[in-house]
Amino acid sequence: MITAAAGSPKASPRTVTPTVETVLAFVNTRADGSGRRELFGNGDSFAAWLAERDEFDGETVVTDADAAVARELRDALVTVLLAHSGDEESLGEPLLRAERHLRRVGSLYPLATVVTASGVELASPQAGVPRVFGTVLAAVTTFAQSSDWRRIKACRNPPCHFGFFDRTRNGGGLYCSTGCGSQVSMRKHRQRQRHDSGTPSG
Repeated sequence: MITAAAGSPKASPRTVTPTVETVLAFVNTRADGSGRRELFGNGDSFAAWLAERDEFDGETVVTDADAAVARELRDALVTVLLAHSGDEESLGEPLLRAERHLRRVGSLYPLATVVTASGVELASPQAGVPRVFGTVLAAVTTFAQSSDWRRIKACRNPPCHFGFFDRTRNGGGLYCSTGCGSQVSMRKHRQRQRHDSGTPSG
């Protein structure tokens, strides 16, 4: 259940809220070719990941098909977060496909608004795996209503694409770490060197 309590102090633009943590935990389950392994590879690995996350109510019986649905939802969210980073390969048709997929997911896993004297909550009225996906959508929906939605990004350094919360003052961060930023700079430097060495002298 994702809560937006009435009267609670507004979080700093550089504060990672529980909703952000939920979104990042979900999207950062991809293998990246640099040591991170795929956590949604099958039903068993998806179930093991869920058992470690309190916001998903612990152990849930899942299937390989459920893991495939989780991968599709995650990858669509990663595409949106890459768009927040201005990744050119994620813009245009890839982003449109991701947004269409997220609209379909939203219709399959609707949310319920729970109003109390202390605040308003978004929660999934479903159980099991559908509740897991609803919880992710509730976290996305809750945080997306803030002006800081575009601060949740995916690293532009391929194949990293690690989700992160941009704490920079102007919201201009592009990479999850200085290491990834350095890798991109070095890659561009080498490309320029190859281009220059292959350019005929005038």
